[in-house]
Parts: sequence; C-alpha cells; structure tokens
Amino acid sequence: MLIEIKGVQFVNKGAELMLASIISQLAKELPSADICLAHNKNSPYKNRARVGAYQKINLRKNIIDLNGVFYFFPRFILNYFKNRFGIVTEADVDVVLDASGFSYGDQWSDVIIKQVANEVSRFKKKRKHYIFMPQSLGPFTRKSNRLSAKKAFKNASLVFAREEPSYKHVMDLVSESSHIAQAPDFTNLLIPTELSEYTKYKDHIIIIPNSKMQSNKNKDDWWREHYVETLAFLVNKAQEANEKVIIVNHSGFEDAILCDEINQLIAKPCEVIEPKDAKGVKYLISNGKLVISSRFHGCVSSLSQGVPCIATGWSHKYQELFNEYEVSDMLIASGITNEQLSTLLNITLKQLEQKKSGLEKYIISYKQKSEKMWLQVFDILK
Repeated sequence: MLIEIKGVQFVNKGAELMLASIISQLAKELPSADICLAHNKNSPYKNRARVGAYQKINLRKNIIDLNGVFYFFPRFILNYFKNRFGIVTEADVDVVLDASGFSYGDQWSDVIIKQVANEVSRFKKKRKHYIFMPQSLGPFTRKSNRLSAKKAFKNASLVFAREEPSYKHVMDLVSESSHIAQAPDFTNLLIPTELSEYTKYKDHIIIIPNSKMQSNKNKDDWWREHYVETLAFLVNKAQEANEKVIIVNHSGFEDAILCDEINQLIAKPCEVIEPKDAKGVKYLISNGKLVISSRFHGCVSSLSQGVPCIATGWSHKYQELFNEYEVSDMLIASGITNEQLSTLLNITLKQLEQKKSGLEKYIISYKQKSEKMWLQVFDILK
C-alpha cells in the first residue's frame, strides 16, 4: 500500500508535527505501508528522503491538473520509475491522508478546493481512499467554493473536522454524513524526542510568534498594528519578574524576522531558538514553564502536555481550541490594554499549578478522541 501524506512540509513545525504523527501511527498499525510526499518549496528532496518517502510527481498548476494522465501509463513503466528512481504518480497512490491543517475555506483561493475536489473524485472512481485528517474547514460562502467543497467532502472516504464550526460548515454541504466526524488535532498522541541540548531551557517562558498575525489572512486591524509590541510587552514584564524567556522560531524565514523585531523592543534581548525538527519543538515546549504562542500547534503542544498557554490567534481555530480546554480566558483579545496584559501574565504565573491541574482531564479526553479517530482510519485502510 502506498499512502500519500498531503498538506505537510518541513519549514512550518506544525505541518511537520502532523507528518511525524502520521508516520508514527502508520509504523505501528501498517508497518508494511509505504509513504510518498509531493515536492514543494518547503519540502525539499533531502527532507522527503530522510523520512523514507517516495517522491511524488505533481503535474498541477493553478487550474491545470494533468495528474489524471498517469492512469493511462502502462503499469510496467510506472513500476520502473518507482523501483529504479523512487518516483511515483497519482496512479501509484492507494490512499491520501490530507493533513492540510487549514487550507480550505473562504480565506483561500477557490482554485485550491476545486483542485482537491477533482482529485477526490478521481480517487473515488478508482475505488481508492481520500481521507481528510482533522483540520479546520470553511466557511464556504462563495458559490464556486461551496460547489467544490461539496464535491470533495461528498466523495471522500472520511472527513474529520477539527472543531464544531468546521463540522457545521461541512454538514451544511453534504446530505450523507455517515463518513463525516469531528476529531481533535491528532498531534497530541505523538511522543516528543528528548534532546539534551534543550534541557537547559526547563522552566523558561517560551514565546512562539506567527507572521500570519500581521498578514492579510488576519482580518483584525488592531492585531496587525499592535502585534509585535504586545508580545514585546509581555516579554519585558516577564523579565521584570525575573523569569527566563526564550523565543522559538516555529516557521522559517518570516517568523525569523518577527523574532528579531520582538527582540529590538525588549530591554534584555532573548535567545532565539531555531529547532531542527518538530518533535524537538514539542519536547522543548513540554519543559516550559509557560508558553505564549501565536502558532496553533505551539498551542496544541503546550495544552496537550499540561503546560499553561497564553495565546493570540488569527482564525477561529484558536478560539475553538481554547474553548475545548476551557481556558478561553488565556486567549488575548483584540484591543487589550497593557494593564490587562500585565494582569493576565501575573495571574497566570501565580496560578500555574492550578492551571496545569485543570488541563489534565482534557488531555486524557482528547487523546482518547484521537485514538478513536485513528481506529476509524485504520478500519478503512486495513
């Protein structure tokens, strides 16, 4: 069986964390299965080879999608390229596990979901499986977007919406819902890699910025204007309280610029950590005293490991995550004053143990839900 893991990459540590989580589960339940990854600018050849993936050719650009032509190639030619060069095509793939995270909805181009809808339809016609792993979906309000999303979700083998609003967005489109379910982010099951070089950061406050807070994906003008100074204020206040603080670059070049901008506004600049891989980031977070994150998977890795988290967010997925763990008061509101920020930080630091204890029942519950999700996936694949 050849399984394509879609929507993942190696620069964004959240996307890499989803990749590592899927590989971990496949190794346990389908050890004989092979995986493949399509090329993209954030998924270079060496990284794909390092995880043992076949290299998938993707003949798709904007509205042009030529991947269907590979079904007309003789099998001996496809096998030749696979066995000699490690190159595979859509025709070789048996299953797609789509872990795009948040790529389908009104905030994205209609072309994206249209491409996926056509691919899902081809898979169904060939009696192959396309599974949308837990992710944020929708809303779909534009006519073209709605038609493509309906086609994609109707023909998929399984669709897992990560939050209640996402689930409602999908259910609003499809009449047959037996293959639609809600499941939490599945990276909560992944055991992090212990790295000795990160043990010195135990009990540090960890800052994880996100360039999307300042992008046009964030519709909140206040956040785009005040984001950097808000994080810098929190760092300065933490340092005034004699807390040790580090900044973690969770997603490449654009976040690296943000890390530098924050440091320029801090009285005592922090060390900036550039993690080598996603499992290392999760281990670093597990040893933190407090996480202040604008990256979704930074928040998930914090809450799911019992580390209190203060967050900012640019989409509904943050609000839903913090509602699930009943810590919505830790999500910083737009327009917050410095006095309110200072109060939030001080109260959190004083109540750390209480907040850790409050997370425990949700950690267990959401891990059980992730395990149930995987059972549904493997029921189809085995």
